[in-house]
Amino acid sequence: MNLWWLIPIIIAVSVYLGYSLRHRRFIQQKINLPQNYLLGLNFLLNEEPDKAVDVFIKMLEVDSNMVETHLAVGNLFRRRGEVDRAIRIHQNLIARSQLDQAYREQSLYELGQDYLYAGMLDRAERIFLEMVNSKEHAENALTALLDIYQQEKMWEKAIQMAYKLENISKKNMHAVIAHYYCELAEEKKLKKQNGQAQLYLSQALDVDHQCARASLLQAELEISANDYQSALKTLKRIKNQNPQYLSEAIEAIAHCYEKLNEEEKLVTYLMQILEEYPRGTIVMKLSEYIRKLKGEKIAANFVADYVRRYPSLGGINLFINLYLSSTEGRARQDLLILQSLMKKLLADKPDYQCVSCGFSGKAMHWHCPGCKQWNSIKPIYALEEPC
Repeated sequence: MNLWWLIPIIIAVSVYLGYSLRHRRFIQQKINLPQNYLLGLNFLLNEEPDKAVDVFIKMLEVDSNMVETHLAVGNLFRRRGEVDRAIRIHQNLIARSQLDQAYREQSLYELGQDYLYAGMLDRAERIFLEMVNSKEHAENALTALLDIYQQEKMWEKAIQMAYKLENISKKNMHAVIAHYYCELAEEKKLKKQNGQAQLYLSQALDVDHQCARASLLQAELEISANDYQSALKTLKRIKNQNPQYLSEAIEAIAHCYEKLNEEEKLVTYLMQILEEYPRGTIVMKLSEYIRKLKGEKIAANFVADYVRRYPSLGGINLFINLYLSSTEGRARQDLLILQSLMKKLLADKPDYQCVSCGFSGKAMHWHCPGCKQWNSIKPIYALEEPC
């Protein structure tokens, strides 16, 4: 593969790094490119990276002014996925006894990034823990540690680091910390340790009163204990916490009303929130109970009225399904054809999407698999999508 186009880029990076001076006290210097440097570039571009690394390391022994260039080359190797060579360069820099402290910290941080990229999380953790008191790199080190503890599901440690990061960066980490407590609660719930799970959920809500996930989990615990009144109260507060997650609560709300033999109250409640928050999941659940309590025709008329106000593929599909049972002959055949077409159109539509990176899928993730953000994935209300 022809990589000659990298030469001006690497030279430009070297010059820039020579003049940026890491925001510290270094004096601007003119960058001279010795013959060995060009030789190393030649090896690199000819896909002989090991020879290139040998040349760069020998150059460092002769000329200590090439530290910035070595850092740039090491990072280039890491971005290319050649992390073993990046590690070798950064380790060589750290081994130099005369290396300036600022450069030593930068090299150590880059080595930690190498280990993190390579999946050697224990080595990366040791390096970043060593750097949490560094004035220059503490914030980045804590961010890297959060990444490590999230990957390893070490939520207690993640909570500790998140509070430290919040203190240093002044960023509000409350929503993220609440999710860490929810993760702990999920683990306890799986082990049937509901009391401990409830404690973690209380801590989550203390940290972030708007944590809809904590309310959903708390309601699950209350339902498992047959405390349907408390579960209803918990689920209904989601409307005020974050109405975007109302769809996640509808099934549980309906279940609680059923267990309390209060289905008419369920219809009344859903009618009320539908006016304020038009949601497809609410319409579907309402049509189910209206059909049960008042018959097919009234349920179909209700859906038809909704679709007129909020036309959508999902709404039309629901309308077709309701009318199928009351039609015969040619009309029924036509509806069956339409139903088949609607199923195909809706089959590949995702139910959830990340508002940060666009990741989408059929399952709910509180932690986006794409951009690794918390609370960024929202339900897609297919019924509200315009035709």
